[in-house]
Amino acid sequence: MQLLGNRKILLGITGGIAAYKAAELVRLLTRAGAEVRVVMTPAAQEFVQPLTYQALSGHRVYTDLFDAEAESAMDHIELARWCDLLVVAPASADFLGKMSAGYADNLLLTLCLASKQPVAVAPAMNQQMFANPATRDNLRQLIGRGVLVWGPDEGEQACGDVGPGRMLEPAQLLNNILSQFGPGKLDGVRLLLTAGPTREPIDPVRYISNRSSGKMGYAIAEAAMKQGARVTLVSGPVFLAPPFGVELVAVESAQQMYEAVMGEVADCEIFIACAAVSDYRVAETAQHKIKKTGEVLTLQLVPNPDILAEVSALQARPFCVGFAAETENLEQYARGKLQQKNLDMIAANRVGSAGSGFEADFNQLEVYWIDGGQSIEHAGKSEVAKQLIDLIAERYTRARS
Repeated sequence: MQLLGNRKILLGITGGIAAYKAAELVRLLTRAGAEVRVVMTPAAQEFVQPLTYQALSGHRVYTDLFDAEAESAMDHIELARWCDLLVVAPASADFLGKMSAGYADNLLLTLCLASKQPVAVAPAMNQQMFANPATRDNLRQLIGRGVLVWGPDEGEQACGDVGPGRMLEPAQLLNNILSQFGPGKLDGVRLLLTAGPTREPIDPVRYISNRSSGKMGYAIAEAAMKQGARVTLVSGPVFLAPPFGVELVAVESAQQMYEAVMGEVADCEIFIACAAVSDYRVAETAQHKIKKTGEVLTLQLVPNPDILAEVSALQARPFCVGFAAETENLEQYARGKLQQKNLDMIAANRVGSAGSGFEADFNQLEVYWIDGGQSIEHAGKSEVAKQLIDLIAERYTRARS
């Protein structure tokens, strides 16, 4: 069966004895209907000759950042644009370290930096190298940036050691690749999502805001899109590029976010309120910069519209998912919000601790609904978003049946 028909897979091969397994992976991918192009690092060529992969893939093998035979001098850009998925298998400890640090001193590393498509790595190394804190830190950083880490497996290694570090078998890697292109759990579902902070102006220079970076919301938007949803993202001011294929509506204040959401909500089937909306705004914004006088300055604050509550109260409302950022009594406050606003689900995270929540690349969630709940363990925000979207898709499907 052509399970990967018309899919373009860029396979990167680094130096290691597991490079011979990549030949079987190329064979499996082409049999599944994928078009495969192979990129080898200089170290990989010490283990297997490029001609092997050329024969199996039916295409020339890319080995050099400055290849005189290339049709274009910008192979690292063209290949990055060409692929649907970039898989590095095997991925050596050396390569993972350089990738984590942002190196681009060979063609494969350059492609990893230039690609907007998903990147997956299949680690392969000695078990002691895998256990080294430096390697584990590199993998954590890559996961935090959204890189898919597949493996490693455990077992006997070429050096005679036994333990974690073996590259996953080609058949397992094929299954992982297939899972990236399988039928989406939210195919065709119209999903509206808010993300980031809002800014409430005090005067033309100053504003009230919060520490939200928008990373969690943007990761959710990308995860939903990968599951086939048609995503509209209403975002406060952040320093992030919207995921490719997501419709972005940029706003600044809570009132602007409210108006944007209410203008889109009639066309959506799922609404996820991930934005950290300011609860209050200044009653009267100064037309000119307020000058420092040394005296106490009092600002009168008035409530902003409760976007989530108003959407949930609509007669023909979408499936509503809220967020609760708390510093204490996490479940109590989250479940209270779930009931008060008549939500279908709520995702709660504890903020104020280092390495998780606002501004961090990692997060963990407690997800609740009226008669149940589920934990999403500490992981990179892309992985947390993927698990959350899977859970939302499951609950949404049940609600419709």
